[in-house]
Amino acid sequence: MSHTLGIRQAQKQKTRQALLDAALGLLEEQSLSSLGLREVTRAVGVAPTAFYRHFRSTADLGTALVEEALGSLHPMIQNTVSGAATSEERIARAVELIAHHVHSHPAHVRFIARERHGGVQPVREAIRDQLGRFAEEVKAELAKDPESRGWSEADLLMLAHLFVDQMLVTASMFLESLEAPEEDRERVTQLATRQMRLISIGRHHWLD
Repeated sequence: MSHTLGIRQAQKQKTRQALLDAALGLLEEQSLSSLGLREVTRAVGVAPTAFYRHFRSTADLGTALVEEALGSLHPMIQNTVSGAATSEERIARAVELIAHHVHSHPAHVRFIARERHGGVQPVREAIRDQLGRFAEEVKAELAKDPESRGWSEADLLMLAHLFVDQMLVTASMFLESLEAPEEDRERVTQLATRQMRLISIGRHHWLD
């Protein structure tokens, strides 16, 4: 009996992932608010009623995609921020991480970029919550820096949000340059590095 239940659970998880993958593919060409569950189930080859065994609605599916797109990044972001000896190294590692993630998961990045201000409120809120978590995690690491002595909690969080917002801008730039020549991608790397460096320089003079 337990073996049969294990097979069923594995099949259920496989179908759920297939629905997520199909939706992500369809969302390359449209927004979540225009996506129909019948489109998704047709792409997977299951009956429309099967959708509701995994998700309550397309909005619920969208929030699952947000978790899939951003949830796994938390430990990587933390390691990038905490493992650097200097601000220059931290910036270089952050830009490298973003470039690699965009190259490896362009559909996820495109989905987040589109739906961050899209028409599906639960998905907007899920993205906002994930970005808020990133900011809190970055803030906790920035607070350990000697440069943070004398900073208020509110100002540290503001700085963390600036870095997180800039990471999103950087991801968008890399996304647009995916099919561009190597020299164009290198220019994106240089620009992203300079933009983050500007935030870092402002940090050093904030308490002047």
